[in-house]
Order: sequence, then structure tokens, then C-alpha cells
Amino acid sequence: MNDKTLTLAEKTVSVYHLCDSCLGRLFRQIEKGPTNKQKGTLIRNNLKQSKKTHAKDCWLCEGLTEETDHFVDLISDALKEYEFDTFLIGSKIDEDIVEREKELWDFISSEDFEPIKMEINREVGKILEEKLGKTVDFEKPDITVIVDTAFDVVNPQIRPLFIYGRYKKFERGIPQTKWPCRICRGKGCRSCNYTGKRYETSVEELISKKALKRTKGNDESFHGCGREDIDALMLGSGRPFVLEIKNPKKRTIDLAILTSEINSYTKDRVEISNLRFSDRKEIARIKNAEFQKTYYIVIEGEKPIKKEKLKEVAQLLLGKTIEQLTPTRVAHRRANKIRERKIYNCKLESVEGSIARLTIETQSGTYIKELVSGDSGRTTPNISEMLGIPCKVKELDVIEIKGE
Repeated sequence: MNDKTLTLAEKTVSVYHLCDSCLGRLFRQIEKGPTNKQKGTLIRNNLKQSKKTHAKDCWLCEGLTEETDHFVDLISDALKEYEFDTFLIGSKIDEDIVEREKELWDFISSEDFEPIKMEINREVGKILEEKLGKTVDFEKPDITVIVDTAFDVVNPQIRPLFIYGRYKKFERGIPQTKWPCRICRGKGCRSCNYTGKRYETSVEELISKKALKRTKGNDESFHGCGREDIDALMLGSGRPFVLEIKNPKKRTIDLAILTSEINSYTKDRVEISNLRFSDRKEIARIKNAEFQKTYYIVIEGEKPIKKEKLKEVAQLLLGKTIEQLTPTRVAHRRANKIRERKIYNCKLESVEGSIARLTIETQSGTYIKELVSGDSGRTTPNISEMLGIPCKVKELDVIEIKGE
């Protein structure tokens, strides 16, 4: 310990009555091994005249540095219901202590100090690691605990649980996600029968109900790889999704059992498969991915459709790039711009009078109903225009999503 350190320490304790922890925290360069309290004791023993100050009489912390065990007990009790492997401790320090700490830093004119917040976080974390058998993780902890040291309030911040899967939808009239009532915006009114929802249920609600129950989470968000229309089926191998469970109390769940529970509950309406644990990065991946999609559509013409003419239209659409101005039906919630989309394949399946069936493979984001109807010229070219007969989609099924 050099003379400069001792001179500065002597000057400090002659003005401020500090406990050993607060004194040691001012001189971080002294031996990395000992605790701040041990450093403070070492410094004090080398000073000419320095009476020991107990923590409760400390000008700076007023006994806060001696409350580590108390905070450990508070946090341990708050985390009893949670299942986790990793954690991180944070703290909120009384403003008066923070102000006094700044005054002390200005007095010593040094940057070699450690904030009291950092000491509390570290010391509480060290004891909890041993007591709970868990690990401190500074990058992605399962739980971050913020303790308000002035009011003894513990606020656990739980990292969401992410579950990837694929879903099929076998019933028309079910939206992918919750759809709030347009009139009351989810509050509940006569128009929505006080449910707050425009539709009775959704793929999101059907899938998440059992997942929330098993994880004991309090909320969720559903992230799909695009979405099918409400009146469309989702078939084939299903649509990729990530279910985000918020504030889960249980993290280690058997996904095979969860799959069985969900499929039993959603029987004949929705079916899920390929469940696995995921992360937030995968949400971005499936949201931004360009997955080609294959649709089976039933179209209806205002007049009987000539098979040879429709077969010719299907051939002309092969490899064609179409332009789609934002459809009228979604213009209220989508940017009004022209999107170019490629048609990879178009196959005529059958024609019976004014009803025809087609299989179409397109670039992600193609509006199929508008490809058929033309949407008053907002999509060009379109099947109605090429066929010379106004047509509309009678049924629409997504039968494959490629790219996974």
C-alpha cells in the first residue's frame, strides 16, 4: 500500500466517518482478493489515527452494507415459486445515499472507487449462488432481480420462455391472433357481447391456453411466419410460429406432453407439431424469412369458365412477376405501396361450369385473393383480367410453406 493511498485515506476519514466497507470501496486498486470490508480494515490499520466506525454509524451507507443477509432472505423468499438456472442481481439505492456517495467521490478526486450499488449486487449474488445452487449470468439470466434497498421491495424480472412450433388450421373463421373489438378496443361492449374480442377465439388463444397453464406464465405473445386469411385453412406441414411466454414460473416442461395436451384441446380446429425451445432471435428469423407458399384455391367466375382459356392463363402466370398495390381490404392497416411478387407455379386442377380449382406457388407476401379478382386494377396482371371474366376466391387453403 503506497503513501499516496494512505494520505488520501487519512484525509478522507478525518472528514467523513466511514465503515470499513465504504472506506475500502474508495480504493479499488488495493488487492483484488479481499472484500471491500477487508480492504477498509487493512487501510485503517495502517493509518496513524483512525477510530473504527460501525456500519450503522457510517456517514455514507447508514448500515446498508451490513444488510446483505437481509436482502438474500428477501430475494430467496420472492423466488420460491420460480424455476430457473441462472440469475442476476440489481439494486435500487436510496437517493440520499447516492448523493452522499457523489459528494465523497468529488472530495477524493479519484476514479478508483466502486459504487455501493455494485457492492450490494455482487455480495448478494455471491451468497445466493451458494444458497440456491444457481449461477449468476451477466448476459442472459433466466431471472433478473431488482431489490429496492430503501423499502425492502423485490421485483423479479423473468426472461420470457420461447417455444417454436408449426400449426395447422382446419376450421375457417379463426384468425391467427387475438382480434380486439373495433368498437370498444378490447374493453368489452354490447357489440362484442362484452368479450372485448371480434372473434370468439384465435389460433393464438387455442395454442397458448395449455402452454400458459403448464408454465404458469401470466401472458404471452404469438409470433407467426406470416398469417393466413381468417377464412383460409392452413394445411400441409403447418405454419412456423414462436410462442413467447411472459413471466413463466416453470421453464423445464415436457414439450411432447404439451403437444399432446394442446392437440387434444384444439382437436379438429388446430394442430401443432415440432415443438422445441427457442429464443428471441428466431422470432426475427421467421418474421423476415422469405418462405415460398403454395395455395389451393377454388375460384368462382361470374360466367362459366372455359377450361382451355384458364389453362392458358395458368401457363402465362408461370414465372411472372406481378405488381400489387396494397389491397383495399387491408389498406387501413398497411402502408399504401406497390409490392412486386413472383408467381413460381400455377396449375389448373379442374373446371366445372363457373367453378375452377388451381394450385399456385408464390413468393411470400403475395395477396392471392387480389391475384384472382384484380382488386379494381390494384393487382396487375390478374386472373380475372387475363380470363376476361370477373372472378373471386371462393375457398383458399395454404397447403405448403417452404424454406424451413
